[in-house]
Amino acid sequence: MTLLDGNALAGRLDDLLGWDATASLVRCRHCGVPGLLATAAVYASDMGVVVRCRSCEAVLVTLVDAPDGRTWLGMPGLSALEIRRA
Repeated sequence: MTLLDGNALAGRLDDLLGWDATASLVRCRHCGVPGLLATAAVYASDMGVVVRCRSCEAVLVTLVDAPDGRTWLGMPGLSALEIRRA
């Protein structure tokens, strides 16, 4: 499994959500530490992507592409996600 930072998700999240969520502030549900999604630890493999909190290593986000063209996006470890509006 390859360790990256949250910036590795920028293009993928933009494609899925229509905006670059890596520049957003998130708060870990487990330890309460806020930070930019871009600074989170990203573990990528052929099975998918797991995003972990740098402070407590809790799973923040999961991203899995199914062979039929669907994508599964889970955010089990986020208690908040900042969304900036223009």
